[in-house]
Amino acid sequence: MTQTQEPTDLFDQSIVDKARAIIARYPQPRSALLPMLHLVQSVEGYVSQAGIAFCADQLDLTNAEVSAVATFYTMYKRRPCGEHLVSVCTNTLCAALGGDAIYAKLKDHLDVGHEETAGEPGAPGSITLEHAECLAACDLGPVLQVNYEYFDNQTPDGALELVKSLQAGDKPHPTRGAPLTDFRQAELQLAGFFEGRDADLDGPSAAPETVRGAKIAAERGWTAPAMPDNAEFPPLPEKK
Repeated sequence: MTQTQEPTDLFDQSIVDKARAIIARYPQPRSALLPMLHLVQSVEGYVSQAGIAFCADQLDLTNAEVSAVATFYTMYKRRPCGEHLVSVCTNTLCAALGGDAIYAKLKDHLDVGHEETAGEPGAPGSITLEHAECLAACDLGPVLQVNYEYFDNQTPDGALELVKSLQAGDKPHPTRGAPLTDFRQAELQLAGFFEGRDADLDGPSAAPETVRGAKIAAERGWTAPAMPDNAEFPPLPEKK
């Protein structure tokens, strides 16, 4: 299949058009692979063999080349996800602050393990649970994400109430970031399509804790010294 071939029942004309719009952003078509994988994930809730073949055909790559990328990054799922993806940070700091306890609480409640889904994948109220190695919010730990939106300073009981709300069809507002949507809509946004949700870009992304150091420095007039024009850099090691 090339970019001029007909769409399939799974990837209809609207998806083909979006794929071509993604490809047009890049000087080399193969550079579009990452957002293309998010696009196919927005259709199926995961990256299937059909999705891999679609990306390969659109980008003139082999299935093996696409599979190598899809299996490298944890954001690309190999099994259908629930309506919501709940990612609990269990890296060192969050784990010590309660991340392990949060994950255990949710695991027991949902009766699932890592990357398993409670409920019918994609159905309203279904939840896919995963532990994440780091969500880059150590100053707000323990944290979790729902469809990649942050819920900071969590506790086991608070996280449980959050998941129960999701199962009941509610969409609690994240601590920061855009209003909550579902996993497939989030994937469509990661592919670069906001479908009338452009205001999501305006959601606050920084917490007061994160920028406190910069604020204090500005108030006190602190600045980092400029690099001298004649700064010497250590020599690069020889290649062997």
